[in-house]
Amino acid sequence: MSEDTLQFQAEVGRILHLMVHSVYSNKEIFLRELISNASDACDRLRYAALSQPDLTADGGAFEITVTVDKDTATVAVADNGIGMNREDLVENLGTIARSGTGAFLEQLSGDARKDVALIGQFGVGFYAAFMVADLVEVTSRKAGESQAWTWKSDGKGSFTIAESDADIRGTRIVLHMRDDAKEFLESSRLRHIIQTYSDHIAVPIRLAEAGKDAETVNSASALWTRSRNEITEEQYTEFYHHVGHAFDKPWMTLHWRAEGRIEYTGLLFIPTSRPFDLFRPERRPGVKLYVKRVFITDECEEVVPGWLRFLRGVVDSEDLPLNISREMLQHNPVLTQIKAAVVRRVLGDLEKRAESDAEGYLGFWDTFGQVLKEGLYEEPAHRDTLLKLARFRSTRDGEWTSLADYVARMRPGQEAIHYISGGEIDALRRSPHLEGFAAKGVEVLLLPDAIDDFWIPSVGAYEGKSFRSVTRGAADLDKIEADPEKTPEEKPEASDLGALIAAFKTQLGDSVKDVRSSDRLTESPVCLVADEGGMDIHMERMLKMHGQNVPPTPRILELNPRHSLIRKLAGEADSPRTADMAHLLLDQARIIEGEPLPDPAAFSRRLSALLAG
Repeated sequence: MSEDTLQFQAEVGRILHLMVHSVYSNKEIFLRELISNASDACDRLRYAALSQPDLTADGGAFEITVTVDKDTATVAVADNGIGMNREDLVENLGTIARSGTGAFLEQLSGDARKDVALIGQFGVGFYAAFMVADLVEVTSRKAGESQAWTWKSDGKGSFTIAESDADIRGTRIVLHMRDDAKEFLESSRLRHIIQTYSDHIAVPIRLAEAGKDAETVNSASALWTRSRNEITEEQYTEFYHHVGHAFDKPWMTLHWRAEGRIEYTGLLFIPTSRPFDLFRPERRPGVKLYVKRVFITDECEEVVPGWLRFLRGVVDSEDLPLNISREMLQHNPVLTQIKAAVVRRVLGDLEKRAESDAEGYLGFWDTFGQVLKEGLYEEPAHRDTLLKLARFRSTRDGEWTSLADYVARMRPGQEAIHYISGGEIDALRRSPHLEGFAAKGVEVLLLPDAIDDFWIPSVGAYEGKSFRSVTRGAADLDKIEADPEKTPEEKPEASDLGALIAAFKTQLGDSVKDVRSSDRLTESPVCLVADEGGMDIHMERMLKMHGQNVPPTPRILELNPRHSLIRKLAGEADSPRTADMAHLLLDQARIIEGEPLPDPAAFSRRLSALLAG
């Protein structure tokens, strides 16, 4: 029988090298990962058999069997699930895996000690077997096919694959245990691992020693079907690890059963740590859909919206038909109602948590707030609740604030919620656009996330107070009563700024939309602002970065009449150097905004001439 030798994908080679040389103390996770994969294989065949009953004609009830053999120093994990053919074995075991392995790889630093520590943070699936085995054999036959295949590897760069005579549907993984992993040849040790990590698996897990009858060692019932008072916190946590392919503890667990016109059960978890695929463009959901305890799909956007994709867990419906197709899911009214109810439940529990544990809630918002804000843009029906849940950094001591608290602190005469968006928080704090607001004691929200430039125009206002960017339009600070604790503003000396403004307009031409005096600046000489009806500066820059064809929009150059440089220039507006100063100050304003200079050579030439006197 011919045997092909193939090389691992380079990224898998990196993982295997780490696993083979691992000194990680919690190596027992290998069994959890293999059992979890076996459970998924059974779930997928159960679903496929709904439309193709013949797929399960050659096997009995679904089960997972763990067999230990001290004589051969092997541990085997077998399932009668969907199985794999040759292409599946090469794709799933020879190239980068999908469940967490890509994120695991991105974190590798090259430092062996630091990288080994990461093993405890990621479920690296099948590859965890190489922490305890120096040879792994996988024999599998795919449901509906007659040919079985055997995959072998020592984890050192290559694997072999050949035809097999096995006639049992499903997959059997045999681990030839390393000398430093002989503890896992004790059945009592394996029983403890299974009952600790995999008791919630709905498929029976049977443990056997070679030559002896197998015994079922897990509860073999879907955890979400049990009453809450029957489930321990440890069982919830291990189920979260299984369903979420995660290693952290859940920040919040939501378990409820809805009865009435529509019946379903939800067991959802909010992670403590941010999943590493959270901001991938496809926005894959993390909630699995079951119907009457039968797994349907883990790629169903109709269960939870994209802006709740950090959720992990299951939703099990009693009303959907078992033979429902993925196409039918997209327009099913029952699932639409379940989705709406799930969203209300999650947001309602978040509101309660924000009230009962304000500090803990801020940690949650810091981790997932950027994703929740997508809902402000996408889901008008939930905006009121999301606006209550939202927290923002502001110029007030840098602390988090709610919109309700911000509005309560607004200065007399202040009519809008002022904000500045774009870039890092520290860079926003240094923006010259904030100077006049700070002088008046006006708090400004600091919005660093890209989504902020999208949801604000969609929402428009909060409790009748419009959102207003400090980088757009006139500051209009005269209406706002000054904070008595702030130092009174220094009034500018009388100077004829009109001549300087006229000269700047002539010299700058179409490079700017207008030149005008500013009341938003107290320390900086100039700044650029967008017109009241124009696109926000940060929004325009972000669209360009993403390849959008955005025509350049001239900005308004504002001059600070309080600044000594501007006062000096106003007294010599007809000077020959006014032209160079106009362009230099415009470029200075561009630099402050983080914009590229259109002509760096001209900027350098003018600056050199100025410095030379």
